[in-house]
Amino acid sequence: MIDKKEKVSVITLGCSKNTVDSERIISQLRLNDKDIIDDPEKADSVIINTCGFIEAAKEESINTILSAVELKKSGQLKKVYVAGCLSERYMNDLKIELPEVDRFFGTEDYKNIVEEYGGDLKYELLGERELLTPKHYAYLKISEGCDNPCSFCAIPIMRGGHISKPIEKLEQEVNLLAAKGVKELIVIGQDTTDYGKDIYGKRVLGDLLNKISENEDIKWIKLLYAYPSHFPDEAIDIIASNPKLCKYIDMPLQHISDNVLKSMRRGITKRRTIELIDKLKNRIPDLTLRTTFISGYPAESEKDFKELVQFVKDVEFDRMGVFDYSPEDNTVSFDMGDPISEEVKEERRSILMEIQKDISFQKNNSLIGKQMEVVIDDISEDRYIARSRRDAPEVDGEVIIESPEVYLEPGSFNTVEIYDCNDYDLFAKLNSK
Repeated sequence: MIDKKEKVSVITLGCSKNTVDSERIISQLRLNDKDIIDDPEKADSVIINTCGFIEAAKEESINTILSAVELKKSGQLKKVYVAGCLSERYMNDLKIELPEVDRFFGTEDYKNIVEEYGGDLKYELLGERELLTPKHYAYLKISEGCDNPCSFCAIPIMRGGHISKPIEKLEQEVNLLAAKGVKELIVIGQDTTDYGKDIYGKRVLGDLLNKISENEDIKWIKLLYAYPSHFPDEAIDIIASNPKLCKYIDMPLQHISDNVLKSMRRGITKRRTIELIDKLKNRIPDLTLRTTFISGYPAESEKDFKELVQFVKDVEFDRMGVFDYSPEDNTVSFDMGDPISEEVKEERRSILMEIQKDISFQKNNSLIGKQMEVVIDDISEDRYIARSRRDAPEVDGEVIIESPEVYLEPGSFNTVEIYDCNDYDLFAKLNSK
């Protein structure tokens, strides 16, 4: 049992869903009078909230644990705790391989974590979070787990099946976030388009988006992790018509070849994917569409890859990421092996990203001379780092404002004029009016 006065450091790895989990852990520990500090070298104990999604993330998690173990061996740390996805997925193996770790916890294991520190979980305050993001934006996790059977994905193994959070609970959470100064919500979940089916008997993402937009302090709302095979039709018109909803959708497609999509068990075809994209673009004016693809999936032939290349050229996504395939044990695709070499995966990823770089530059170049509203995220020397409605935090480009003579408060919204660009970022000056 940890002494009540010990200093605790929480290290967060992986995606924004983990960020929300860590924010809840920190809040609950503070509610139990624990002292939270950033630097693990100055702490008495550390909680490492791990990621176990792909090989690179697992490696980062293991290396972070090993670093903390070394601090413990040197006497700088008394306790090392490991939580999150990697711990959930490989707990028994990790206990054997890393006996120096004092205890392992699964995902969202708030109760056991707090009790390990001698506290009591405040269930009525689970909506309370100590933000790890800048105070003007926050991630809103609307569901946990996933019901989709994607062959390559271990998320259901680590996070379980889809569980929606009731609208009224999310509304309360939004009110708490707004009271802290949050002005922008980034809606997340393993699959946001499945929202509501388990508790309301149907997908009600659109209703949720409308409801959380009612808070008068919230200015922008962006939607991430939208699964393409069952995108709720009513949500399209709501995104198009609600002024607080940014015309921004992150929709991971993973591939476009029917051969690969079928093997991936994505539940959608190339034809239906194209129809959905056309529908989104036609019904949501000025839509910013972000997607991700997997490079080097075992069933991806050279023909399949060329088909994907042409698709990327034809659609001209506003934002795009590509990840090399990583075989994950206990997934369906794991038994297919890993026949495509790392060199080929990297080459294919590079080809796709070079195409996207040119597309992104052309889109950015078309914005020169135009005005747009931006939110100030940070100040770097004599430049302000901002984002537009077209940009999600951490994954998209930035709007750089060089304006040393004017102070702009982080979290403030300002109108700027774009005067230059590079492949992914825009350069702007304040609108003089």
